Amino acid sequence: MSRGPDQGRSSAARGRRIADKARAGTRPPKPRVADPRDDGPDIGVEARLAAGVLLNAALEGRGGLDTALSFREVADLPGPDRAFARAVAMAALRRLGEIDQILDRKLQKAPPLAVRTILRVALAQTLVLETPAFAAVSTAVKLAERETKTRPYKNLVNAVLRGIEREGPGLTTAESNLPEWLAARWRATYGEATLTGLALAAREEPATDLSLKPEVDAAAVAGALDGEVMAGDTVRTGRRGDLSTWPGFEDGVWWVQDAAAAVPVRLLAPTTGESIVDFCAAPGGKTLQIAASGASVVALDRSDKRLDRLRANLTRTGLSAEVVAVPAEDWDDPRTFDAVLLDAPCTATGTFRRNPEVLRATKPADVAKLADVQHRLLDAAAERVKPGGRLVYCVCSLEREEGETQIIAFLRRNQAFRTAPADPGVVGAPSEALTSEGWLRILPSMWAEKGGLDGFFIARLDRVA
Repeated sequence: MSRGPDQGRSSAARGRRIADKARAGTRPPKPRVADPRDDGPDIGVEARLAAGVLLNAALEGRGGLDTALSFREVADLPGPDRAFARAVAMAALRRLGEIDQILDRKLQKAPPLAVRTILRVALAQTLVLETPAFAAVSTAVKLAERETKTRPYKNLVNAVLRGIEREGPGLTTAESNLPEWLAARWRATYGEATLTGLALAAREEPATDLSLKPEVDAAAVAGALDGEVMAGDTVRTGRRGDLSTWPGFEDGVWWVQDAAAAVPVRLLAPTTGESIVDFCAAPGGKTLQIAASGASVVALDRSDKRLDRLRANLTRTGLSAEVVAVPAEDWDDPRTFDAVLLDAPCTATGTFRRNPEVLRATKPADVAKLADVQHRLLDAAAERVKPGGRLVYCVCSLEREEGETQIIAFLRRNQAFRTAPADPGVVGAPSEALTSEGWLRILPSMWAEKGGLDGFFIARLDRVA
């Protein structure tokens, strides 16, 4: 256990000091996504090449985009150009179905993947990021000229992009951005209107949400970050760029956490002096919430590397937790706890706003495979709950097999537990997220007027025997 350098300092005072700095004119300007066309055509080509590398890596499998950030074509770029490449790749992922709809109307036959990638990257810039067409077309043609396999298609690239610029993209459908199998599942589960809402949510880049220490002045932090205070005192800001330069980062008064991801701990309702274990804790936002409540928390995760981020945030925020790197089912420890939080491994389909690649990486077989893991972890978590204690189960998945079905089956085989109905207003969740059983089913299409939020299923189960 460790305490950070901010121990003993008033977080409320720090929050006010942040706002004072902002009012004094020391707030840094809003960052923008750098466009390499400002720095000459050669740099522009390299950044767009990197965007294509990131896009294809994301389409090849889960975690591919993050891995590709270390590839030479990406890692060797200056920071602003690397950020631009990532922004283009993410824009292409969010609108991939629509981009392909537009291209397919212009292409008589499918070109090689390398050529389609050049076209996808160019359209992501012009249609989503509003890059001037002359810059996108010029660098797309230069990209085609670079390689032997794409050089014969440079005139095609030019003609297709010029044609779209001249004639317009035509009509597209937001639902086309969703893989057909997922769209069919969500239509059957949630209905056509909700499917449309989910598809529209998948188009948009989300804002950044911050969780605060309980004693921090949320309004002051929101003012310093050009943000707004959401339900549950989450602060939402449209700022982009290096988090370490934002007001309050060094003071450790906040950490990044989607508004929906903060709900499970509020439903758990930890209090000072309680003992709590956070199963599958990395990257650690929920552990920080529990620690900030004054409870004693064990952060358990199978990945020691993923726990490094939690350790860094504990130091920065001055909070403490017992960090244990071991699979939950193999944890050889006799303790039981007042409360257990299980944020189980899942398909993460509810996070598509922040991680659009998850829609392409997830396969139908993954749902059943992960449901089996969740079943085992739920039983392991239940064994750690003291009589009279509580268990909160959550997944950032939209699939019923990973949420509602898990809890139905768990309650059938664990007679000592009962559902404790959630109060959305108390835990900072959309009112429409409450199910008839008392669980929470949060959808990314909820709070659309506020920018949406991640999808989650959350249930609290109290041990009554």
